[in-house]
Amino acid sequence: MLRRLGGLFGAVLLLTGVAGCARRAPEPGPGAPGTTVYVASRVRTLDPARPVAEALAVRDGKVLATGTRDEVLAAAGEGARVVDLGTATLVPGLTDAHGHLAGLGSGLVTVDLEGAATREEALERVAKAPQTAYQGEWLLGQGWDQNDWPEKAFPTRADLDAKHPKTPVALSRVDGHALWVNSEALRRARITRDSRDPAGGRILRGPDGEPTGILVDNAMGLIAAVMPPPTDAQHEAQLAAALARGAQAGLTGVHDAGMDLRTFRLFQRWDQEGKLPLRVYAMADGQMSDSQEYLREGPFQGKLLTLRAVKFSADGALGSRGAALHEDYSDEPGHRGLLLLSPEEYDRRVRAFLARGFQVCTHAIGDRANTLVLDTLIKAVEATGKKDGRHRVEHAQVMRLEDIDRLGKHGFVASVQPTHATSDMPWAEVRVGPERIRGAYAWQRLKASGAVLALGSDFPVERPDVLNGLYAARTRQDASGQPQAGWYADQRLSGQEALEGFTVGAAYASFSEDRRGRLVPGMDADFVALSVDPVDAPPAELPRGQVLLTVVAGSEVYRAPGRQALP
Repeated sequence: MLRRLGGLFGAVLLLTGVAGCARRAPEPGPGAPGTTVYVASRVRTLDPARPVAEALAVRDGKVLATGTRDEVLAAAGEGARVVDLGTATLVPGLTDAHGHLAGLGSGLVTVDLEGAATREEALERVAKAPQTAYQGEWLLGQGWDQNDWPEKAFPTRADLDAKHPKTPVALSRVDGHALWVNSEALRRARITRDSRDPAGGRILRGPDGEPTGILVDNAMGLIAAVMPPPTDAQHEAQLAAALARGAQAGLTGVHDAGMDLRTFRLFQRWDQEGKLPLRVYAMADGQMSDSQEYLREGPFQGKLLTLRAVKFSADGALGSRGAALHEDYSDEPGHRGLLLLSPEEYDRRVRAFLARGFQVCTHAIGDRANTLVLDTLIKAVEATGKKDGRHRVEHAQVMRLEDIDRLGKHGFVASVQPTHATSDMPWAEVRVGPERIRGAYAWQRLKASGAVLALGSDFPVERPDVLNGLYAARTRQDASGQPQAGWYADQRLSGQEALEGFTVGAAYASFSEDRRGRLVPGMDADFVALSVDPVDAPPAELPRGQVLLTVVAGSEVYRAPGRQALP
């Protein structure tokens, strides 16, 4: 994974100074005003010159020195503030390489259907909806998954109509690629038995031809078109809650996979005002009308906010059978999923954003979508001659083995989510069969191809808690430790590989490996204190672990409740 990074990091290491045995940046002057020394049981620097240390010194938002406690105190100088983190393990700042802040914020205030074990439990939660779940007259929720229910079948509008005959209800599936709506929502959107499926979407219908209340992928846009947007106050409150939740989860950065222009403008203002607590690497939403404004303005660099990438979605999700496959679904003969953009339109948009200097990041779940993305990117890169775009395949979830090799050969980044494998493993092979599953969630095969892995969660599809992602990456097991040997265990990652995926891999994927991803003198002071060592601790301890402290650019943005205030 680190093959391509070696030369770059070598250059960075040559620029850093050494005082005694401590790794140290050039000294700005005498004394130590504004310098803080953090002492922990273990500091995992991911610095090849000194991978494990006891202490870290920070000054002016940068790493000043790493080493033993005595070495770092000497490098910091008299008067340095000392923070003793006890038995904690300190690691470089953790970045979720694929999340959705707006979706996370919405999920924190609307009806939470995640983990509902039955359709009846989901309906009970909707019936008890808090007032914050309303957007205008519409009642909203998200997180249901019919694969967790005994019957495994999609719910219907009739389930919602009994208690909500006049209030429009729209509930997003856990993957964000299907909506469960009631009859009133269908009426307001003018969806009837005579409505045609939009390109790249499905209106599921019953034996009588009437819409069932399930809308897949682009068909969800029919509802979005008539739903009122959140007010400015709702919008700001939701995003503030999402950022706070990220810091609580141990994130110092998020790669936001498809940001609308309204959210980007708010983040620009917050960044300018110093109110953005985390680093945000924004991918412009390349499939909405906002895309033309992003094209006109081009990339943007602020203090903690960066925009230099664009996000497209080639297909839907496997759970709602929207992922585009070369052959029929194993559990639905005659159906091969959905392409959300035609190949011609995808190619046109890719080339337009390449011409403006954007990195291209494309959601691709099914093997047909992944083939299309690779075909298009390879030709577009050759045509433009821009060969170091670090273009990304988001999910790279079900791939032909030859396409895995192509992804690495051409220098693309595999942006994958470990918890997707452990959430999907009960039913994924039922969808695609025993042959195609060999190229699914295939992290070690991707690494062997030469691809850099950038790890994330796809929150709110999964929870943003990084310790859960590290556990899933190392074990390929669910929370109860099943299956005992791990699901296709040959594809799991080591503790070191998993930590690298959330640090140096994510940094490489956002062109920031010379500034972040490692705790090296002169680099940004982004780090996290954990109650458990993510590399050497038994994997079963990770989900029970705790984020103790999250620091971004030297500033504490989260401290675990109950812990003594830092000096």
